[in-house]
Amino acid sequence: MSVPSTTKAFILGSKSPRQFGEKTVQYHSASVQDVSLPQGEVVVKVLCAGFNHRELWIRKGLYPGIKEGATLGADAAGIVVSGPGHLLNKRVLVVPMVGWESNPRGPDGKFGIVGGVSHPSYGTLSEYVALDAKSVIPAPEHMSDEEAGAWALGAVTAWRAVVTKAQIEKGHNVLITGIGGGVAMIALEFCVALGANVFVSSSNKQTIDWAIKAGAKGGVNYRDESWPKDLAALLKEHNLTGLDAIIDSAGGDLLGKTGRSLNPGAKVVCYGMTASPSVPLGMSAVLKNVDLLGSTMGSTAELKAATDFAAKHKLKPSVSTVLEGLENAEQGFELLEKGRESGKIVVRVSTRGGSKL
Repeated sequence: MSVPSTTKAFILGSKSPRQFGEKTVQYHSASVQDVSLPQGEVVVKVLCAGFNHRELWIRKGLYPGIKEGATLGADAAGIVVSGPGHLLNKRVLVVPMVGWESNPRGPDGKFGIVGGVSHPSYGTLSEYVALDAKSVIPAPEHMSDEEAGAWALGAVTAWRAVVTKAQIEKGHNVLITGIGGGVAMIALEFCVALGANVFVSSSNKQTIDWAIKAGAKGGVNYRDESWPKDLAALLKEHNLTGLDAIIDSAGGDLLGKTGRSLNPGAKVVCYGMTASPSVPLGMSAVLKNVDLLGSTMGSTAELKAATDFAAKHKLKPSVSTVLEGLENAEQGFELLEKGRESGKIVVRVSTRGGSKL
């Protein structure tokens, strides 16, 4: 097919005051617009694009490098309509970051996460995306378009936290906090497939019940002050001596609250700060040789490893809502703000045969 010179895309606009509960923030508008499609080694016709909380933070102005006029969105699955022969007409995932190819320690180039920012200059909430050939990888055959479109960003973040940083192995005892989040849900799937004994925390009983059905041994409500004791009781109930790792998205005094349940040499991996921007490390943890590790996103090599692992074990992201067409993308942000979704939010941008616009 011929490659268009323009594309419809969901574009970040100017900001104005907007009320969120009791707070007023400077919130960026966004709308579907016709924009020029730049040249690229590869052009992908987007089938489905996934939403992440990062996009909501961008619209609230809580993210570095925001650029008005940029296309939003970091996750997508689509068909290559222009590019090298080995990629042409193949279904692919858009790699949600640039500047990090394979270095296990951190980015090996100018790092950037796709969508809503000045670097890189493209986003996935678009009918077409032009990018480098190294910025796409094959989509897993066992995933639907919707599942594939919601996979990459959460998967690479979870894989780096679980495998690269926490080094989870069969028989390890693991706590995953905030299990309702997309990264945490994928981390649970990885840990269970690796043979770990997984426990979760959430403020929602239904989410804990979902996690147990997905393979967790049990869960605790982090709003209960007794949750550290409840967790210790669960470990004892399953004849387990303590935690070998925590995969955390919240921050705060996690080590202080779980210290008695941590095994010597346990690894605490923090990839977010939804509760607090700090994670105190006390001497009791130091004396137990506990490792506190930061983790952010990951490399293309880690994304490929995560996706290959998912294909082998038939793992999929949980998708709760599918919106039809870019013109309904605003609903995705409304659902993110409400925070009631039990899985990923996806917009179907086009079908194999034509556009949904």
